[in-house]
Amino acid sequence: MSPPKTPLLTTDAIILDGNNDVVLIKRKNEPYKNHWAIPGGFVEIGETVEESCIREAKEETNLDVEIISLIGVYSRPNRDPSDAKEVKKVNISNIKDIDLAFDHDEIMVDAINLIK
Repeated sequence: MSPPKTPLLTTDAIILDGNNDVVLIKRKNEPYKNHWAIPGGFVEIGETVEESCIREAKEETNLDVEIISLIGVYSRPNRDPSDAKEVKKVNISNIKDIDLAFDHDEIMVDAINLIK
């Protein structure tokens, strides 16, 4: 019996360190190849979105993360189909200077407003 069909659902993680630096990944595949983005990826069948968020953060950044808060739900289909190429930290005060992929600038604004 084949697994049930479900929509392609993704999670993203705003990862902050103690210096207000945000961890970003550089995408290795199209779309947005070589653009900076928030770490994240697809939820696997049988996995909660929280589990997916923690797993994807580990896979893309090699960091163990803890979920503090849900920032929002961003539900446009096909918003993030590929993996990370590189990881870096950017101070949250400088994040507006980075050309982020997809709707990640919108997510980052919501995250900044949440932590103020």
